[in-house]
Amino acid sequence: MPLIPAEALPYFENMIYLPMVLIILERDRQAFEKGPFKLKGPYVKRVDEAMKLVRADLKETTAYLRRHGMKVIRNKMDDTFTEYVFIHGGYEDSRRYLNVRLRNRTEELLDSFLTRVGV
Repeated sequence: MPLIPAEALPYFENMIYLPMVLIILERDRQAFEKGPFKLKGPYVKRVDEAMKLVRADLKETTAYLRRHGMKVIRNKMDDTFTEYVFIHGGYEDSRRYLNVRLRNRTEELLDSFLTRVGV
């Protein structure tokens, strides 16, 4: 039997990916505000709406982890892999994620959030 229940794994991974998506959206918002766009409003509005969705998902994920006594800790990091420690029920499970996979999944989620707001 695995240490981490299968239903908890998406929540653990959301705690990895959602903060990354939020950082990217915040940087993009700044780029739209400072960039040479003539009509910045629509771009900023869409990014703000996407950020609102990400924050709501992150809040739900944080509440789930807190209710179930779970934590995610970023451990070692190198040019190829980033290691995360998932803590649940007194057990620690270390998982290594390929940095390229982290980037690609973050991009998929970013696309998903922007699609949900109608960009």
